[in-house]
Amino acid sequence: MSVSDLFKPLTLLHGPAMRNRFMLAPLTSQQSDHDGTASKYDQLWMEQLSKGGYGLIQTSAATVEAGAIAFERQLGIHSDKHLPGLIQMATAIREGGTLSAVQLHHAGHRAKPELGGIPAPASDKTLPGVAAITTEEVERIRDSFIAAAKRAQLAGFDGISVHGAFGWILSEFLSPNLNDRKDRYGGSVENRARFTMEVIEGIRKACGPDFQIGWRLSIERYGLRLEELREITAEIFNRELIDYLDLALWDSTQIVRDGTYQGKTILSVFTELSRKNVRLGAAGKIMSAQRAGELLDEGCDFVLIARAGILQRDFPLQVQANPVYDSPKLPVPAEYLRQGGLSERFIDTMRGWQTFVSPGSK
Repeated sequence: MSVSDLFKPLTLLHGPAMRNRFMLAPLTSQQSDHDGTASKYDQLWMEQLSKGGYGLIQTSAATVEAGAIAFERQLGIHSDKHLPGLIQMATAIREGGTLSAVQLHHAGHRAKPELGGIPAPASDKTLPGVAAITTEEVERIRDSFIAAAKRAQLAGFDGISVHGAFGWILSEFLSPNLNDRKDRYGGSVENRARFTMEVIEGIRKACGPDFQIGWRLSIERYGLRLEELREITAEIFNRELIDYLDLALWDSTQIVRDGTYQGKTILSVFTELSRKNVRLGAAGKIMSAQRAGELLDEGCDFVLIARAGILQRDFPLQVQANPVYDSPKLPVPAEYLRQGGLSERFIDTMRGWQTFVSPGSK
């Protein structure tokens, strides 16, 4: 395939097609108001992105409960008071001709008490002095995911993406290291995947056949097992429970170091699965037109743009105009981001990312 193939439309199981193969990854910018309301900076960011040529734009991770918070100034979708700001975001994205999704997030055991978070571990052993959440609490959080999806639909978004990566609550329940439960949400692979399955199935039932559902999955850390995640993903593909899988890789070229799939790329472990009509994309250091095009050759249906989209809000348009486009080299001065339109809140967040903002730059 050539870079031009990135600009072919992509149909999804539910709802409208993506106009091209570029999806903006969910980027937690920490620029919302303290109560989770979308700020003027969130709105400016969405307005910029809506003109950037993407096929689908995901919001940053949005809390499905007030106690689910992991970051200061995290976007919220756990209350109807968030609706006006969410409606404004969805409207801006739609007017730009792009599909939209809210990323639904619960921090699980990583919720921050200093921000009002209530840690919700799967196991008694994860946090000293904090008991595992009860079966009833799991069911309540499941229903909060579903209610948040309904709220996203009401706000005018085309769909949601369920955050199942990075040790957050759904990822935590998938891990045999972090989940030693004895109820129906622990033990076997099927039981540990039940929380994720019930969230996805509940959203489909509540939001109907035209609403799009994505699922973000990571493989590394937190005791996650590649073989198990492949098995769970195969089941989700076979049942066509989602519209797209978003593989959150730190590097899209990563090689499996040990186990059943040693020597293969992590990406290939999933692209080789029969996915029926579910679409698959990957994130992970996609900084150039060439790498984006290569991922289609490697079996992806679309690519997720993260750092490259922060550096250049219209990354897809840059690629369309220049098939050998490459992103500016990192780190960049803060002033470069400022001139590009990033808020000071967003720039402060990026200072926390290793090697993104030049040390000492103001």
